[in-house]
Amino acid sequence: MTATQKEHKDPAMVERERQERRRRPGMGGGGRAIGLLNSGFLLLWGLITTLPLLWAIMSSFKTNGEFRVDPMGLPSGLQWDNFARAWTAANIGQYFVNSVIVVTMSLTLTMLFGAMGAYVLARYEFPGNRLIYYGFLGGLVLPVFLALVPMFFIVRNTGEIPVIGQFLGLNSYLSLALVYTAFSMPFTVFFLTAFFRTLPSSVAEAGIVDGCSHFALFFRIMLPMAKPGIISLALFNFLGHWNQYVLPLVIMQDGDKRVLAQGLGTLAANTGFRADWTALFAGLVIALLPVLIVYILFQKRIQAGLTAGVLK
Repeated sequence: MTATQKEHKDPAMVERERQERRRRPGMGGGGRAIGLLNSGFLLLWGLITTLPLLWAIMSSFKTNGEFRVDPMGLPSGLQWDNFARAWTAANIGQYFVNSVIVVTMSLTLTMLFGAMGAYVLARYEFPGNRLIYYGFLGGLVLPVFLALVPMFFIVRNTGEIPVIGQFLGLNSYLSLALVYTAFSMPFTVFFLTAFFRTLPSSVAEAGIVDGCSHFALFFRIMLPMAKPGIISLALFNFLGHWNQYVLPLVIMQDGDKRVLAQGLGTLAANTGFRADWTALFAGLVIALLPVLIVYILFQKRIQAGLTAGVLK
């Protein structure tokens, strides 16, 4: 439409277009009210999640006397010795290293086996495909507490197997990493199966024509194409593994091999007798820092990975 035609548009048509725009979602008073309600809810949710975090960080820099007198007040100075006391006296440093070891192994195994299983279920048709897929879906509804007792006996008995028993069993980093992997596989396979189905089949067919084996096709072509979904899911699994408390409580019974969540629980119990609250908050901040850093650095990748499967 030219500029002259726009200037001489029928007034009745202009009025109809104006009324149509008013009826569009988000343009009228009802749409604005819903938008304000959503914004208010998000603001309230942001305050609920942010204020406790800020209070914990603020309290970690106080002295115990300042915390008892005015828990909500600002610290008079930065008491860095609270972090040193939590890191050494409360053994948070050792628990932190244990968590890094276990989460590194479990995250690697989860993403490797989860991506391979999801790729096969999404791109290959074979007898039992849907049965295996629904079996993974069934794992999503399995309560963790229901599996604690059989899991304990299975892990304990694996430690009695000749040769490999020295790497497995109770108080073993590898055993805990395998348990993390097992409990993370259902959601990982469910999410990545849907993601692999959105990838174009023409690229896979071209790779086969060029002589790629199925193994090379997965690692050299399909896996890089699924990078957004894999990164976002790896971040979610990292948060779940890092904050896990119930599973290591059953498996890691040796005090020196406990993970960070167990260490914070022990620190909280001991703090009640020593009244060393600021060391407890310092330990909480130490546990929160990796989570905050990972989320801040990769928040855009999380959003891109979650929406990629919908938009394609």
